[in-house]
Amino acid sequence: MDTLILAISGGSSSLKYGAFTVGNDRMETVVSGAIETAHDHSFDGIAAKLDRLPDAIGHRVVHGGSKLFRPTLIDDGVIADLEAACAFAPLHKPAALDLIAAARRRYPGTPQIACFDTGFHEHLPAIAAVLPVPKALRTVGVRRYGFHGLSCQSIVRQLGADLPERLVIAHLGSGASVTAILDGVSVDTSMGLTPSGGVVMATRSGDLDPGLLMFLLRKHGMTAGRLEELLDRESGLLGISDRSGDLQTLRRLAPAAPDARLAIDIFCRSVAKQIAAMTASLGGIDLLVFSGGIGEHDAETRNAICADLAWAGVAEGADAGNVRVCSADEEEQIAWDASKLMRADVARDTAA
Repeated sequence: MDTLILAISGGSSSLKYGAFTVGNDRMETVVSGAIETAHDHSFDGIAAKLDRLPDAIGHRVVHGGSKLFRPTLIDDGVIADLEAACAFAPLHKPAALDLIAAARRRYPGTPQIACFDTGFHEHLPAIAAVLPVPKALRTVGVRRYGFHGLSCQSIVRQLGADLPERLVIAHLGSGASVTAILDGVSVDTSMGLTPSGGVVMATRSGDLDPGLLMFLLRKHGMTAGRLEELLDRESGLLGISDRSGDLQTLRRLAPAAPDARLAIDIFCRSVAKQIAAMTASLGGIDLLVFSGGIGEHDAETRNAICADLAWAGVAEGADAGNVRVCSADEEEQIAWDASKLMRADVARDTAA
């Protein structure tokens, strides 16, 4: 009998979900959707749409810290590790833990599986993973982790036989990152220790001169909490424009608001610079894939980024030359990963 997997991808206040029947080499969507305000009763609404209990529930977890990368069956020990890793992703982890707790209450006998956005980048080569800080900090988990890994995995899987040797994925949404993939393996990525680094994002600053942080601490008396609020929720497109972190809103404002136009231009240049960096890491580029809400639906942004990369032979426009748009289905990827883990556990039990 096919496995029924419920996949949960939660944000700070909402969740996307999908239920899938998964066989050895095929998958069918039973139901999918989104809930704007996530709470305990969210799972009651989802359950009403299913004709049987799920065999497992897979959860997107942004950061597993230095211990957890691969899909993992959740128990109390794993919960403790996830709680300890909250400092790596304070925007995302508390909400994810709340959703896991709600799912465990609603389905107390159902296996819960954590699938990590960092997992795809677990084996980054040292030249990409090691950060230029004292070596002793590596022992406490300081490294480049990378994120949007489930999105990248989904795209690699979708490309299948068309997967090129040198692939760059630009996942552009409220959170944005760029990843270099060589023969299907992540070799470099723009986000670092946390999901706050890399390109300019909706409300996140992306990479900054670390001296700015010292300036804000010394001259403005900012606390760590205030810095976090400033850099994660008040910066990026919102900070530059002083109006909005939403790209489409900024486009509407741009004719009469120069700072809105500037925010758009800085975002596009920021992404183009990271694509150029990933191209250097790969020694060239065979295919550029855009994904995420902005990457998939905003042709003007894609064209602006590609125009900045014409020197590298990047074609302008979607599905033209070496540029493609792909819809990354993170819930589907979670279902594949959770099902694979469940089947491996059954195989081990049978062998024993």
